[in-house]
Amino acid sequence: MPRVGITLGDPRGIGPEVTADALGEVDGFEPVLIGPRALGSVEHELSTRAEWSSVGDWDRGGGPRLAGELSARAIERAVEMATTGEVQGIVTAPISKAALHAAGYGYPGHTEFLHELTGVEDVTMMMAAERTPIGGPLRLALVTAHMPLRAVPDALTLDLVVDKTRVAIDALRGWWGIPRPRVTFAGLNPHASEGGLFGDEEERVFQPALDALAADADLELLGVFPGDTVFLQAIEGRADLVVTPYHDVGLAVLKTLARDEGVNVTAGLPFPRTSPDHGTAMDIAGTGTADPGAMRAAIELCVRFCNAGVAVP
Repeated sequence: MPRVGITLGDPRGIGPEVTADALGEVDGFEPVLIGPRALGSVEHELSTRAEWSSVGDWDRGGGPRLAGELSARAIERAVEMATTGEVQGIVTAPISKAALHAAGYGYPGHTEFLHELTGVEDVTMMMAAERTPIGGPLRLALVTAHMPLRAVPDALTLDLVVDKTRVAIDALRGWWGIPRPRVTFAGLNPHASEGGLFGDEEERVFQPALDALAADADLELLGVFPGDTVFLQAIEGRADLVVTPYHDVGLAVLKTLARDEGVNVTAGLPFPRTSPDHGTAMDIAGTGTADPGAMRAAIELCVRFCNAGVAVP
């Protein structure tokens, strides 16, 4: 039975409460909570369901700096525990990027923080909903993630597309157990540029990337398609992965279809890491209205990955 570390995220947000609810819905693993104590009424419920690795105490009057510091300490502790084998995977509850910055941690988010802490060569941000209301699972790999939209075309290069896709393919094989992945690509431009009428990234960047990836005989490459239709290939069960050129082209679809099932996966780490695909939702924290579905899905997927028993390079 795998041990899974769960960081509680920003103590001002819904992380602790959705974790408490999700722990009551998922079996088959040993949870280890990583985060601050003194969380109020939710702490008792958490304590009855898991062991705890404390990173300090939360002051209910504390501001962003303390919240960010405690969030960062929990992430650092979780990586240390995963690296030494104390846990086999980690699930991270939502953090506030503003609070992280206020505490002196200049990372855009979890992905970049985990990349630096582990020292791996490359990571790819993936998003997955293993259950969607209108069809099969939807899995995405983001070539670019947290950057201004105006910077995306210049950032898209042949090497970047190839490298990010290969990291995601390794995760599909090692963690999802898909030996011959079927991969499709969302174009950058309207109508995938319509033969060059609306841009040239599809021909200049994506097609050469597909040619390079085709050297992998155990891979089925479906092609480059317009971003307004490509996701149907996954939902209808014809593709295992959609590679997307920028953040919102994929996330808008996933969050619309499966808001309470979306999971963020960091491919390329030496251990599984998942996270619910939502934010801290501080406006509803403590009201009892937060849906634990995405946290439950994140825990379930991490446990599945841990049980696969395969470390992804």
